[in-house]
Amino acid sequence: MSQFGDYQQEIYLNGLGGLVPKYPFTHEELESAARAALPPSVWSYVAGGAGDEHTQRANAAAFTRWGLVPRMFVGAARRDLSVDLFGMRLRSPLFMAPIGVLGLCAQDGHGDLAAARAAELTGVPMVASTLSVDPLEAVAAEFEETPGFFQLYTPTDKDLAENLVRRAELAGYRGIVVTLDTWVTGWRPRDLATANFPQLRGHCLANYFGDPVFRALLDRTPEEDPGAAVLLWTQLFGNPLTWDDIPWLRSLTALPLIVKGLGHPEDVRRAKDLGVDGVYCSNHGGRQANGGLPALDMLPGVVEAAGETPVLFDSGVRSGSDAVKALALGATAVGIGRPCAYGLALGGTEGLVHVLRSLLAEADLLMAVDGYPSLADLTPEALRRVG
Repeated sequence: MSQFGDYQQEIYLNGLGGLVPKYPFTHEELESAARAALPPSVWSYVAGGAGDEHTQRANAAAFTRWGLVPRMFVGAARRDLSVDLFGMRLRSPLFMAPIGVLGLCAQDGHGDLAAARAAELTGVPMVASTLSVDPLEAVAAEFEETPGFFQLYTPTDKDLAENLVRRAELAGYRGIVVTLDTWVTGWRPRDLATANFPQLRGHCLANYFGDPVFRALLDRTPEEDPGAAVLLWTQLFGNPLTWDDIPWLRSLTALPLIVKGLGHPEDVRRAKDLGVDGVYCSNHGGRQANGGLPALDMLPGVVEAAGETPVLFDSGVRSGSDAVKALALGATAVGIGRPCAYGLALGGTEGLVHVLRSLLAEADLLMAVDGYPSLADLTPEALRRVG
């Protein structure tokens, strides 16, 4: 059975024939190349954060405060990075975090489809955003054997919310991820400076414009009057959910219900009591609120409060070693955000496959070198504070 770290050997062997990799390996180089490849408006939206972006930087910096303690004589020649999640055995501990403008990141304007193809090619599950260029059904059709999840921005119209979830069920998604911290847009100076908000220009709204419930609320179809459709979207998008809404959300589906944006242990405990199946520790990559705690610093408290409930995590993950540290701190699976968008910008499905295989290879080889044969061996005791 192949190991994720074999990607390294593949690259070196190709080099013997004069073939040099087309895409960068470090996050800094990947980011720089993507900036050159993307239109400035898309770049600012993807790369930017809230306020002066302190929290965004702090998310990434938090990983440098932890170090993995090497263990020897453990026979880590074979590593098992598979995880059990909601009754599924997943080969990869990584997943693609939802990104609302992923479709715009690929050069052909269909990044959601390209990402779904990358999920199938790598075994890395994708959490598909409500805000996509292509309909959720078309995205799901590209997964084939790799599970996919649907991220829901809960609209204020309950019938529309129910229909989006129903469509996701019928399309074959394996869970519903409800985002809690984006019912209103955070203060994002980069986007404000260009007066650019993609959805107001009609981008990434395919799941709304094609939905029969949404279309029934319009006097004319989105094709006939796109301006009116966008205006309706602005009126329906943001639902400031409360605890009273969880039973309703729970009633919408028999699929696993995961709530995204939890950071306080008391919120985790209460969500568990109300019947959610998974919690998702995230601060939206620093895009929504500035001045808060790095997501990684919140993770141990979330994991403790979650108990046996799976904990998904994202925000600030830039490398395979970052992913290993989050797994050691108790995350069940780790989400990759901006690096995925950058890979798509450089090479569509091929570029994203390179990014995902590189992250997995680094994580796998780190576990080999430092003596951690399986994810079960990665416990908080494997880490020490640095400095």
